[in-house]
Amino acid sequence: MIDFENGFFKLSPVEPKSVADKVIPLLVEGEAIVAAFKTIRDFVVFTDKRVISANVQGITGKKVDYTSLPYSKVQAYSVETAGTFDRDCELDLFYSGIGRVRFEIKGNCDIVALSKLISSYIL
Repeated sequence: MIDFENGFFKLSPVEPKSVADKVIPLLVEGEAIVAAFKTIRDFVVFTDKRVISANVQGITGKKVDYTSLPYSKVQAYSVETAGTFDRDCELDLFYSGIGRVRFEIKGNCDIVALSKLISSYIL
């Protein structure tokens, strides 16, 4: 499992199709990707049922650790929008049994829309 205490590098929004081939085998019937974010090698996919984070390991990158975080286990969440000088935004999901999972997102991300989307799945 990914060490969420130390966090990811800052994620950048990407087109979901750019990582879809890597996660489609993990999806259940009817599950759809709604947003995707990437670092240099690692990535996070938000589906309509869960968050899937992928930690690419090793020199070749053939070994990948996938962590599935279902929305049904989220107890609370918070978002921090980008500011004038701090252009990054943050999403914290609080999971029972795991604790806080933080995603730091850089660049042009509509964190309010992502927050609304997550609300529709957990409320």
